[in-house]
Amino acid sequence: MADRKPIESWLTDMDGVLIHEGVPIPGADAFIKKLRESGKPFLVLTNNSIYTPRDLHARLRRMGLDVPIENIWTSALATAQFLDDQRPNGSAYVLGEAGLTTALHDIGYILTDHEPDYVVLGETRTYSFEAMTKAVRLINDGARFICTNPDETGPSAEGPLPATGAVAALITKATGRQPYFAGKPNPLMMRTGLNTLGAHSESSAMIGDRMDTDVLAGMEAGMRTFLVLTGLTRPEQVENFPYRPFKVLDSIADLVDLV
Repeated sequence: MADRKPIESWLTDMDGVLIHEGVPIPGADAFIKKLRESGKPFLVLTNNSIYTPRDLHARLRRMGLDVPIENIWTSALATAQFLDDQRPNGSAYVLGEAGLTTALHDIGYILTDHEPDYVVLGETRTYSFEAMTKAVRLINDGARFICTNPDETGPSAEGPLPATGAVAALITKATGRQPYFAGKPNPLMMRTGLNTLGAHSESSAMIGDRMDTDVLAGMEAGMRTFLVLTGLTRPEQVENFPYRPFKVLDSIADLVDLV
C-alpha cells in the first residue's frame, strides 16, 4: 500500500466532537487554536441547518471556541451549493430556519409557494401541519424534494427531538417521493467543503463522533477518518459496521499534536 500523504487540511464535526450540549469538550479549544496557528485549511461542519455561519461563530465564541465565519460549513450551505450547481437562479418552497433561507437567498434563489422548482426541508423547531401539507401538495404537483440532512432526531436538554429525517419520512409517506439528502453521510457535503478550501481528499482528514454519518461520509469522500468517543458512537459499536475509521480516539484532545 502506498504511503499516505501528510494531512494538510482538516474537517471536523461540531456536536459531539468540539461541543456537547452547549459545553466545549476538553481539548477543543487547544485543537482550534493549533489549527489557526498552523495556517492549515480547516472547516467545522454541522448537519444542523438552523443557524447561519455567523450565528454559529457567535455561539462558539461564547463557549470559548474562536472559529472564523469562513471556517464553518453547514448542511444548508451544502444544499445551496448543490441547488446552485443543478438549477441556478431557481425557486424553492422552504421549511426551515434562517440558516437555510439565508443560504438560498445568497445564491439568488426565490423563495415561493407558487410552482417552485424545489421543496427544501431543513431543521426547524416549528414544523407546522399547514406547511407540511403545502409541501406534500407542491411535491405532488411536480416540485423536486430536497432535504438538508437525514438525521431523524436531534439533541436537546429535555431529550431527543424529531429532526429533518423524521419529517422527511412523513412527507415521503404522503407523496411516495424520496428526497435527495445533501448533508452527511452524503459525501457531497465533504467534497463541496474540500472545494471551498481548495483542498484534496488524499491529504485531508475528517473527525467525527458518528460512524454512520461522519466516518461514512469522510471515507466515501476519500479522506482519512478519525472517530472520537465523546459523542454518539460507543467503542463496542464500532465493530458492528462493515467499515472502520483510520483511528478511534478518546477525544479531540488526542489530535492536537497531529495538527
